[in-house]
Parts: sequence; C-alpha cells; structure tokens
Amino acid sequence: MADADGETDGETPAGAGRGWMLRGAAVRMPTLEPALYLVATPIGNLSDITIRALDTLAAAALIACEDTRVTRKLLTRYGIAAAVTAYHEHSGPEAGRRILAALEEGRAVALVSDAGTPLVSDPGYRLVREVVEAGHRVVPIPGPSSLLAALAAAGLPTDTFLFAGFLPNKAGARRSRLETLGAIPATLVLLESPNRVGALLADAAELLGGAREAVVCREMTKLHETFARGTLAALSAEFGDGPARGEIVVVIAPPTEPAPPAEADIDDQLRAALTRLGVRDAADAVAAATGAKRRDVYQRALALKSGR
Repeated sequence: MADADGETDGETPAGAGRGWMLRGAAVRMPTLEPALYLVATPIGNLSDITIRALDTLAAAALIACEDTRVTRKLLTRYGIAAAVTAYHEHSGPEAGRRILAALEEGRAVALVSDAGTPLVSDPGYRLVREVVEAGHRVVPIPGPSSLLAALAAAGLPTDTFLFAGFLPNKAGARRSRLETLGAIPATLVLLESPNRVGALLADAAELLGGAREAVVCREMTKLHETFARGTLAALSAEFGDGPARGEIVVVIAPPTEPAPPAEADIDDQLRAALTRLGVRDAADAVAAATGAKRRDVYQRALALKSGR
C-alpha cells in the first residue's frame, strides 16, 4: 500500500501484475522481462491507451509515477492492482535508487508521467541515463502524445517541426527565447499554462509577426476540446482578456520564406559591387545580401563583367 507521500515499500500486492479488465472481461498477462518500460498514458480521455501499455502496467512489478494519485485513477479504471512509487522533478536520489534496486533484483519497472509520453517535458531522462549506465534495458511503449496530437490537428506544415516545451516564465527570458525560435524554418510546438498563454501569444505576435498563423489546442481528447485557429495577432486578442482553461499546446507556423530577388535587382547590386570589388568578391557580397544562390550570382557577375 502507498504511504501518505504516495510511496510504497516496492512489494507487488498479491494477485497484482497478472492482468487487467476491459468492459468486464479479465485479461491475464505473462511476466515481463526485467527492464525499465517507458509507458505512454492518455493525455485526457482514459480510453486512449494501447493494449500493450495495459499489458505492461499490469505485469510490471513496480510503477514509477509522476503523481501516484493520477496514475491510480488510470489503474483503477482498468482493474490493475500494482505497487506504485513516486518519481518526479522534486524526488530525491532515493527515488531513483529504489527503481535501480528493483531492476537489479530482476524485476520489471514501468515509468509513466501524469499524461502522455514519459520524458517529454519531464525529468525521466535522468533516470533513463542511470538505468542505461547500470547496464539495464530500456523499452519504449509508445502511445499518446499531446505535442503530436496538436501538430496533427493544427493543419500547419508537419514536414519539419521543433518542440520547445514550456518557455521561460519571466517575460524577458521568454521574449529572448521566442526571438531565437522565430527564425527557425520549422513549425513550432509549445506548451503553456492557461494563465500565461495570453502573454505568450502577445509576445509572439510582436516578435514573430502578427500575420503568422498559429493554433491554440486546448483540452485535447477531453469533452471541451477546442482548436482556436488564426493569426498570432487575432489569437493574442482572443486570449488576452484573461486566463484560459485546461491544458494548452500552441502550434505556430514556420516563418514565410522571402520572395526570391528579381534578376534586375541582382544585376543592379552586382554592377555597384563590381565598381569596387573583383568578380568573386562581388558575387559573394550580393549572394549574401539577397539570399540568391552564389553559383548563379557568380555566373551573372561574369556576364556583366564581360559586357554580356
């Protein structure tokens, strides 16, 4: 049983780790091989869990949770009786040692976060490093992910994206980070609290351009799921009146590529550059200034130099 702090003695209750329930039907599971299993759990709707995840949680000797109370709701839903132990950003070194000890004893340990895939914006990577360095296996059990759900539903480019997690709380640091991220040629995926999403959108509209497209994804997979779509300027106005409600993911479109310079503009710049520079240096300078391909600019410089 868990103590007042959500910790356990690491012992699996009698009959636990053997199966789970789905709509009244019992499913019995074999014993897992010793390893640390990274199990993705629902981001809201408890039905969004894989059969493999249920198998793993039911068969694990120990489940390490971000919040044992949250995880117990999921376990109860599926009739899983399991030993749980707290592991989160404020856990002391003893929490990690407890998990490593279980692995040393040849037991299977599952790691879960409150929602979604472990290690995404949580400190689980430190535990994974320790487990790997100790020579134990790490097995991912993929499943729900808020960032991928938001990216898929946003309708913005998905070929290249950057997940930046939570930006700094303080305005100056947040704005500095946005300036750095804004120039990256990728769709940005950010997490934000309901209390700060208005400030984030206002800063993004100012620094990245109010016309840039974005989507505010709220309460995904839950009853009040919404996707607010528009420009950063419009979304900043919509969410600027006060705190929003629910879990939020903000997706921002990549920067628009500037239109390629006209040939006449390149020629004008080359003629000016050739009055003071050689062909190679003139081509380098104009290519850097216009973003045009250096090879094409060099060939044009040669033609202008020869009078063609």
